[in-house]
Amino acid sequence: MNAFLTDLFISTQGWLFDRLVQPVLFALGLAGYVEMGFEGIEFVLMGILELGIAYTVLRPLEAFWPAERWRNRRAVRVDVMYTLLNRLGIIPLAVFTLLAPAFMALDGWLRFHDVIPRQLEDWLPGLDTHPLASFLIYLLILDFAEYWRHRLSHTLGGWWALHGIHHSQRQMSFWTDSRNHLLDDLIAGIWFAGLSLLIGVPPGHFIGLLVTLRLVENLSHTNTRLGFGRFGDYLIVGPRYHRWHHAIDLPEGEAYRHGCNFAILLPVWDVLFGTLHLGAKLPATGIHEDSPDAMAARDDFWGQQKLGLILMWRALAPRRRRSGAT
Repeated sequence: MNAFLTDLFISTQGWLFDRLVQPVLFALGLAGYVEMGFEGIEFVLMGILELGIAYTVLRPLEAFWPAERWRNRRAVRVDVMYTLLNRLGIIPLAVFTLLAPAFMALDGWLRFHDVIPRQLEDWLPGLDTHPLASFLIYLLILDFAEYWRHRLSHTLGGWWALHGIHHSQRQMSFWTDSRNHLLDDLIAGIWFAGLSLLIGVPPGHFIGLLVTLRLVENLSHTNTRLGFGRFGDYLIVGPRYHRWHHAIDLPEGEAYRHGCNFAILLPVWDVLFGTLHLGAKLPATGIHEDSPDAMAARDDFWGQQKLGLILMWRALAPRRRRSGAT
């Protein structure tokens, strides 16, 4: 069965490449990106597969065991749009198009100067024959980095102006995972891909690592009462755990001034750095932002993108300029 599914995936990838992607690349004079285009199809297909798994498994949880019941699901529609743009590869493809020339130039410069990023197997040769072990170690490293990226997006004012779009959803569901400002997505893409390049993540591991983290993020945003028990909530980030991260009213204390539960996969990072909070109740989600502009943009994709840029400009502008504008 696994062999059949693998062959089906590869044949579909080859068909799409031969019939759609390759002709377009040659027509646009981008023959040098043929290999990247082939890998891009794999990314899109994995996104479709990931979305199918998430909807099949998580939507029933929301329907039969919800944390909240909503009479009107209109607010969720814009999150569905974000998810389709992201998982079907449109946003990642745009990020890839912007980043690919820079990464190719950097890789060429490093190789020209005999600087080749060392992979984990170079440091621990025994892992050559244990691909699962190397995958898990890379996952641990990247999850640690993702904790700090996430925490910084709450701490730095200009970055929070963008990331706040993600938190403004008051009807949080598994679709909410992809609700991000496009510039925030770009920063996250540079962070993840740049670190992966730096530590030498093999191409065969990269998509698997990305999909693993995204599936857990889908799960953690699900509108469900599901929890992993007294000890399980300390082992992997789940819906009850992450719901406190999205709580409209944060727990009291200096440690939670910028939020809590920043971990993406492993709660151990919140434990180590003092940002863990596990409450008994299921809090309401969202942020206290009731300005006319925010209210108007709450269910509007382009309104959210515009608002994020405006708020970032206000956060980054010098105080004197802001005072003059006021």
